[in-house]
Amino acid sequence: MSIAYDRKTPHRFDVVGSFLRPERLHDAHYAWKAGKISAGELKAIEDECIRDLVAKEKKAGLGVITDGEFRRETWHLDFMWAFDGIAHKPAEAGLPFHDEVAKIDDTYLVGKIAYKGTHPFIDHFRFVQALEDERAVAKLTIPAPAQFLEQFAMPFNKETTDKVYASHAELADDIVAGYAAFIQDLYAAGCRNLQLDDCSWGMVVDPHAEQFFGVDEAGLEQVKEALLEVNNRVLAACPEDLTVNTHICRGNFHSTWACEGGYDGVADFLLARENVHAFFLEYDDARSGSFEPLDKVPEDKLVVLGLVTTKRPELEDRETVIARIHEAAKYVPLSRLCLSPQCGFASCDCGNKLTEEEQWAKVALVRSIAEEVWG
Repeated sequence: MSIAYDRKTPHRFDVVGSFLRPERLHDAHYAWKAGKISAGELKAIEDECIRDLVAKEKKAGLGVITDGEFRRETWHLDFMWAFDGIAHKPAEAGLPFHDEVAKIDDTYLVGKIAYKGTHPFIDHFRFVQALEDERAVAKLTIPAPAQFLEQFAMPFNKETTDKVYASHAELADDIVAGYAAFIQDLYAAGCRNLQLDDCSWGMVVDPHAEQFFGVDEAGLEQVKEALLEVNNRVLAACPEDLTVNTHICRGNFHSTWACEGGYDGVADFLLARENVHAFFLEYDDARSGSFEPLDKVPEDKLVVLGLVTTKRPELEDRETVIARIHEAAKYVPLSRLCLSPQCGFASCDCGNKLTEEEQWAKVALVRSIAEEVWG
């Protein structure tokens, strides 16, 4: 693997996937919600903004292109809303992040989860795929199956979920079936690079994890096993030549975070046993812990080090990042390491607290460091 433009991800110099929405797109989205423009008019503006974004991705030297998640309100919920059995409404309380509350829609079950036979993300991918060239390949980012399971098995959704499912095992079965059907259609559309974004592991490692999940210490171990199992069941159903990577995060909303804790407590589950091709791992500050858990990563898997933060505009010290790459190489050989920002720049449509110019400066830093380290 090299910085050259491989058709398989990840690349030595990579990104998680989301980018800051331009002001024009924000304005169009608000106008559509207010009934001032039609869905078709909104889509036309989205299309134009995505074409412009992809041009910027290519200019930045990226070998992988995404739509920046420009058609979504959030990185995960829009995907869920397109399945049968799932409803949402404006948040009553919101989700607590560090120093801020994320007012994203309450999302809950009103029936059995089922694939509708189509999904808007299929067309979203086709649009980006049409912009591929010999130097850039498209990838799609979606929430991991574990994120689905966590969303509806968490205590705050217990009342509505229990009305629909007699057990979490039945819930997991429907999640697996829904993902399998979606991935089959996505593959048929031409997708060969899929990324599963997953905050569930970030919650599991947090000191308050038992409270989050409403379990004791033994119960938390069962939660870890359930998260791993639902992910691996979906991965087992994927076509053999579909590259599936995962990105692990501890929350990313308006430059704030939700959870903290190193990978030590999930290394034997996530890092040792999840059957993905590569792990995009958040490592931009002390909340992520040490590199020691990387020793659990099997020899056939890659690790993308998220050493450059998307939460702050200040550029990282170049030599410090390079030193950290070599520190991580004590546990995973340099030949199996890559570099990226720690998360997307806009996990929700509001985006993080930096400018587009500062965003692209971060991407440029990642590229230049990767070129120096790997040549």
